[in-house]
Amino acid sequence: MMRWLLGLLMLAAGLPATARERPDPRIEIEAAMEDSAAGGDRGDLDAFLAIYSDHPGITFTGSKGIERGLGPIRARYASNYPDQFGPGARPRRTALTFKFEEFQLIGRSHAHLVARWTLTPASGGAVLTGMPSLLFRREARGWKIVADHSS
Repeated sequence: MMRWLLGLLMLAAGLPATARERPDPRIEIEAAMEDSAAGGDRGDLDAFLAIYSDHPGITFTGSKGIERGLGPIRARYASNYPDQFGPGARPRRTALTFKFEEFQLIGRSHAHLVARWTLTPASGGAVLTGMPSLLFRREARGWKIVADHSS
């Protein structure tokens, strides 16, 4: 028994680090989404957008059309949510939460996530909700959104 256990430990020690330590993509992606929401809740647009790839080909598709690249996506959030990301005190700030609905790993480098977002105003008022369909790519800095279709 002892030899068998020792052999198993030696075999495990011989595996590449990536095989032993690679986290579950779904857990990584959902954690990154929660970090993004926390940045948004603080009014920190850079922290909120850190989940997006900085590749110029990324897209955001919404009711007003398609934005391409992180700069236009950033401008869209800044102009559509001035109470959240604008300067100064923001009494009409909202809290962002996600409910993760569907997850599919697409090969080793891409994943698709469907979630429900909910914006709850801190001062009361109408709660907003929608459904994004997000395509992630594994990059050197972690899993990043390369296509966001939100409704």
